[in-house]
Amino acid sequence: MIEKYIFCKIKTIKNKAMKKTYFILTLSGVIFLNACNTKKQISEGSDSLTKNQKANAPSFPHLEGPYLGQKPPGLTPEPFAPGFVTTEDWQTFGVFTPDLKEFYFIREVGETDEEKKMEFVVIQNKNNKWEKSVVSPRVGEPFISPDGKTMHLGTVYKERTETGDWSEIKSLGVPFKDFPIMLLTVSAKGTYVFDAMGEGTLRYSRLIDGKREEPKKFSKDINSGKYNAHPFIAPDESYILWDGRKDGGFGKADIYVSFKQLDGTWGKAINLGDKINTGNSEFGAIVTPDGKYIIFNRDVGKIKPTDKYEDVDIFWVDAQIIENLKPKQ
Repeated sequence: MIEKYIFCKIKTIKNKAMKKTYFILTLSGVIFLNACNTKKQISEGSDSLTKNQKANAPSFPHLEGPYLGQKPPGLTPEPFAPGFVTTEDWQTFGVFTPDLKEFYFIREVGETDEEKKMEFVVIQNKNNKWEKSVVSPRVGEPFISPDGKTMHLGTVYKERTETGDWSEIKSLGVPFKDFPIMLLTVSAKGTYVFDAMGEGTLRYSRLIDGKREEPKKFSKDINSGKYNAHPFIAPDESYILWDGRKDGGFGKADIYVSFKQLDGTWGKAINLGDKINTGNSEFGAIVTPDGKYIIFNRDVGKIKPTDKYEDVDIFWVDAQIIENLKPKQ
């Protein structure tokens, strides 16, 4: 998973010489760093298909009910929507809108290295039926603000228009555009939390009296260890989730939680435990807007003997795990 994730990041760098150098540097240092198989589970509305592919592709499964019609998980993680979101290919960073009627994620399509590309996909609930379509090529790791009005994609974002569509991409501007942000999430109060690729340091920026403050680093209780990345802040700012490598962890990258203390500081990093974290990498944890489930990414190893990279799947689990780890005041 690690090598593949970094490779996908490097694809966005235009200069080939820079691409090779950056890949080597990142591969040696970044640990925290599938999508639906287009020949198996392709939406008939996907613009990336040829007419012949559309004619031979099976229809998207008829799904009804919340969460793509999936049976909710318990305290043991399960693949999310197996067969049409989680497949034997590569997919990652799934996120729902606050009304739970749209699910966005990133997937890879293509059979050969030359054909492979990353796509940004949405599955929408229309008339109680879920329909899948390709939004665009991969732009960034998505997060929808608690009010549903903004889609954050790292250093850029989109705004929900009056028609219900999304605007063109806009830049967050300085100082955020100067950070190599992978994931930026935001609380209901407007606080940003974000990472910086290759740095391993998490930062926050509050909205105070309508003005955005300069980003500040979290304390060492959170920024200890290595490769801290992909922070998620709860809408009420009561806790944050992120992934990194720390002493006593289970694998390459584990998911941690920190709870806000009564004095406003952040508590020590708490590992989510061996039900969530394995000997490989778990990363990119986000809680669904209703607070019920954690959606995260897991490195599940190579699926096919010919795979160049390890596969990554989207998993989900009951968010009660977070409450169970909360220290008693």
